[in-house]
Amino acid sequence: MEKSSKTPMTQSAAARIQSAEAKVNGGKVAKDGFAARAQSTADRNTSNQSNKR
Repeated sequence: MEKSSKTPMTQSAAARIQSAEAKVNGGKVAKDGFAARAQSTADRNTSNQSNKR
C-alpha cells in the first residue's frame, strides 16, 4: 500500500479557490460551498500553527 502525503490547506490556496469560484459565479461565493470550507480549513490550520509556537 502506498502512503499518501497530505498537504494542509493554506490561506493562499483558499484564496485562489475562492477567487476562481467568484469569477465563475459573478462575484458570489456560496457560504456552504467548497471555497468557504477551504477558507475555514485554512483558518483552522493557521490557528493550529500559531498555537504550536
